[in-house]
Amino acid sequence: MAGTIETLAAKLAEDTLKAMDATGDERLYMEIGTQLAASSQSLEEAFLTEVRVRLAERGARRVLMRRVAELKAKAQDSA
Repeated sequence: MAGTIETLAAKLAEDTLKAMDATGDERLYMEIGTQLAASSQSLEEAFLTEVRVRLAERGARRVLMRRVAELKAKAQDSA
């Protein structure tokens, strides 16, 4: 059962983030989580974890890309 929940949560999180990107609705995942909570607390928790992990990774990747760009610019200015 745990494998099924994790698989469903991961796919739903992926689809929800795509919809959030397409619509600009940054809180859509909360609405989906509320819907899940009404019928499956286990799936809700797994889904919210999947979304949070993906959002955290996106944020960290933005910081990394910005930092790399800054370092490249600094190296070019020094050359």
